[in-house]
Amino acid sequence: MTPKKLAASLTVGALVLTGLTAGGGPAQATAESHAPKPPAKNATAIGFGGAVASVDPEATNVGIGVLRRGGNAVDAAVATAAALGVTEPYSAGIGGGGYFVYYSAKHGKVYTIDGRETAPAAMPADAFINPATGTPYTFFPDLVTSGVSVGVPGTLATWDSALKSWGSLPLKKAIKPAAELADRGFVVDETFRSQTLDNKARFSAIVPTAKLFLPGGDAPKVGSLFKNKELARTYDLIGQQGPSAFYRGPLAGEMAKVVKTPPKTPGTTLPVMPGHLTTADLAKYKVLKQDPTKIKYDGLDVYGMAPSSSGGTTVGEALNILTPKKLSKLSTPDALHNYLEASALSFADRGAYVGDPKFVDVPTKQLLSKGFGAERSCQIDPKKAAAKPVKPGAPDGSYDACAPGVNKTEHPDTEGLSTTHLVASDRWGNVVSYTLTIEQTGGSGITVPGRGFLLNNELTDFSAVPDPADPNRIEPNKRPRSSMSPTIVLKHGKPFLALGSPGGSTIITTVLQTLTNRLDRGMTLPEAVAAPRASQRNTASVTAEPAFIDAYEDQLTPYGHKLVLAGDALTSAAEIGAVAALEFLPGGGYLAAAEPKRRGGGSAATVHQLWPR
Repeated sequence: MTPKKLAASLTVGALVLTGLTAGGGPAQATAESHAPKPPAKNATAIGFGGAVASVDPEATNVGIGVLRRGGNAVDAAVATAAALGVTEPYSAGIGGGGYFVYYSAKHGKVYTIDGRETAPAAMPADAFINPATGTPYTFFPDLVTSGVSVGVPGTLATWDSALKSWGSLPLKKAIKPAAELADRGFVVDETFRSQTLDNKARFSAIVPTAKLFLPGGDAPKVGSLFKNKELARTYDLIGQQGPSAFYRGPLAGEMAKVVKTPPKTPGTTLPVMPGHLTTADLAKYKVLKQDPTKIKYDGLDVYGMAPSSSGGTTVGEALNILTPKKLSKLSTPDALHNYLEASALSFADRGAYVGDPKFVDVPTKQLLSKGFGAERSCQIDPKKAAAKPVKPGAPDGSYDACAPGVNKTEHPDTEGLSTTHLVASDRWGNVVSYTLTIEQTGGSGITVPGRGFLLNNELTDFSAVPDPADPNRIEPNKRPRSSMSPTIVLKHGKPFLALGSPGGSTIITTVLQTLTNRLDRGMTLPEAVAAPRASQRNTASVTAEPAFIDAYEDQLTPYGHKLVLAGDALTSAAEIGAVAALEFLPGGGYLAAAEPKRRGGGSAATVHQLWPR
């Protein structure tokens, strides 16, 4: 199909696909005519030549710029991620880690990179236990705001590995636009200011963090220009010297020092406990290249991230559980009931069996087997919600028609709700789905002095209480279990969907719900992303957004589901997730979809954009 014919066909379909409701208009600037203006921000974009979607318009523009200059999807993903380290510093950056899923059009194959943070070699099993009391430290704000929560960062190593394996740009060129963005600054929006204020007590307790993010003792004003010249210089240093500047140079020593002796503000009441990170830990860090998870659902191939992430196994298992239920033939209440029950069952198995496979024998193949999925599916009563928590199953390769659960100890989930996600595609058909994080909104709260980035608090994803039976217990050099779920869906061997989300353990349910919205419930991709969400993670109640409660509480109460408002200890925002997604249209077109409202609305764009113009 020629570009002109493609343009005509996609333009006709654009209004149908979006319903004229999913796109956002230009982001609001300040009233002053001389004030800087942020880029235009659209939640939905349709076009061809490649696409990017993320939570931020500056980052999306950086990725699109790389594609327009001839870069591929991997180049654009790394450039977008580096820009998110500038504009979304409380969610991601080189002080954190993540999971990178890549589809190669040349090879027709999906590859992954595990860039998850690791525990330092000196990390003790009881690191989260207060020796004075014998009980776990207070999780928030004490443990999350500490050196002891900091793992060895993997993000920069992920970028380097992805570019060397599949990119066309060197690291220096891929991160240069982000360095320029950090140097010139970006326009502060309501989300950035509110996240800063939500963290004010934590940030104020640490000298370099307060200096950078609370200038004059207050969060940057909406509409003002926030510059991070320290981060610009750090990116420039990495561009000149490569990842060794981060993992082996003076910067490595600075990271180890700030973790071991956090620079506390005099008079702060937060303990800001020291951690265990060393230069040796940084020097030996390696990303892992491994096979993706894969299941079939409605004739589609669904690829995800294998452990140490629990995303691929839990999303995949839940889809297998739902396969016999045929959601597309069910009423809305029945479909939602089955979605919630499948989530609870798969979360029970996640908690019982999934951890870092270098330390735990994770039955990944069996968790994703059709037999196990069918056995677990039989536990769903079509008219009644099971009492929670439900017991995990036995993924042992021997499956009955309807086997009961087994006795396993439950361990509380402590994942933070921050993180960020992006998707990118190019004119050659390559696709990236990439989730990256520093864990809590604001990570550990510890900024490396003079370097412009926050360190993660990912180690809080480990279980706090040592238990030899817990697959997610603390162990030296171990990766904590994650829920990040970057996903790519193929149809007849070709890309059809790519998606992911932030949100701690709600990432899994957000990806699962978005997939079932799109594949089973007749929604377009923008509708599937925008739809109200609920998350059942094997708990007595269902965490839900206000719109979900308003729309479905009366319909789900007869099943026995109890809906409670979403939210976490750091923010009052009752939101679940912030999806970025792509759909591949007939004729070579792309539909890029980001959140229309959550986190202030995301940003989607295509290289040759047909809608909106």
